[in-house]
Amino acid sequence: MIATVDINYKCWVYCIKFAAIHQHLFMKILFFSAKPYDIITFNQHNATYGFELEYLETHLGPHIVNAVDEGTYAVCVFVNDNLTGEVIDVLAAKGVKVIALRCAGFNNIDLAAAKKHGITVCRVPAYSPEAVAEHAVAMLLTLNRKTHKAYNRVREQNFSLNGLLGFNMHGKTVGVIATGRIGKAFCKIMLGFGCKVLAFDLYKDQELIAAGVDYISFEEVLQQADIISLHCPLTPESHHLINKETLGLMKHGATLINTSRGALIDTHAVIAALKTGRLAYLGIDVYEQEDRLFFKDLSGSIIEDDTIQRLMSFPNVLVTGHQAFFTEDALAQIAETTLNNIRQLSEGIAPDAAVVVKV
Repeated sequence: MIATVDINYKCWVYCIKFAAIHQHLFMKILFFSAKPYDIITFNQHNATYGFELEYLETHLGPHIVNAVDEGTYAVCVFVNDNLTGEVIDVLAAKGVKVIALRCAGFNNIDLAAAKKHGITVCRVPAYSPEAVAEHAVAMLLTLNRKTHKAYNRVREQNFSLNGLLGFNMHGKTVGVIATGRIGKAFCKIMLGFGCKVLAFDLYKDQELIAAGVDYISFEEVLQQADIISLHCPLTPESHHLINKETLGLMKHGATLINTSRGALIDTHAVIAALKTGRLAYLGIDVYEQEDRLFFKDLSGSIIEDDTIQRLMSFPNVLVTGHQAFFTEDALAQIAETTLNNIRQLSEGIAPDAAVVVKV
């Protein structure tokens, strides 16, 4: 009798699980800007969700939006997909209910158009903030100690130290612009180096204050910091936050790191600051016009963007191609959070408040 009840219970649990997955079997998610690592990670995590997944390598924009099939439940997009009002109009006509960002930022979406059509926009508000913070530190150390140049030298049997002089991180003043999850992780690492950490944010983090971080005004951070790292979102207010005027407030010979959004920096103003020595080092993982370049292999092409070419010509500039998020841990969190966001929305469950983007 006990064995029969146990078998029946297991069958009942199996049926419940099968039904939960089965309801998603014909619910289609169309991915744009999909790379091989996206496909592998999302396919692995979809095993427990059962969505129908389709992947396109091209970015989403007016040129491809009509390829979206009628009845597609969700489109999943990344940082360089361009969801204008025109694109969203077509998505709505196709029956799309959800725009799922597999990133935190949403400056590339016309939110008013999405609201007009009743399309929900969801995102991944945090995915391994340590991944981005650690990459910012890696860029800083590479620029300072010139390990990238040393690596190439030694491979050519050149063991000279000339031109590789750096400085101690210990005791330097580091300015952090915005102390959300990524900025907070960066602050903790810099405190571990023995740096004095100054921060600017509209909301002061009490844990960071207790750890020794001093919150001061934005202008004071620029004036006092030897190293400045940007960790704020891109909004109309923060567009070109670093410009000719704010660069003029910085110490001569300062270091600037940006792993947030390219348009936080006025690139032409930064080039001018590099030429005068106002900036001694620049590390950027993001770029204003990156949608034309990043996530693509252009090694056999002529890059027509003279600005990025000028930047890369400086020996004291380090550019990486939006790589900061790129760890196994972060990819797993992105996939799991994105699929769970869509599942909850499809079942009428309100996701976490930070997940749904509102106008």
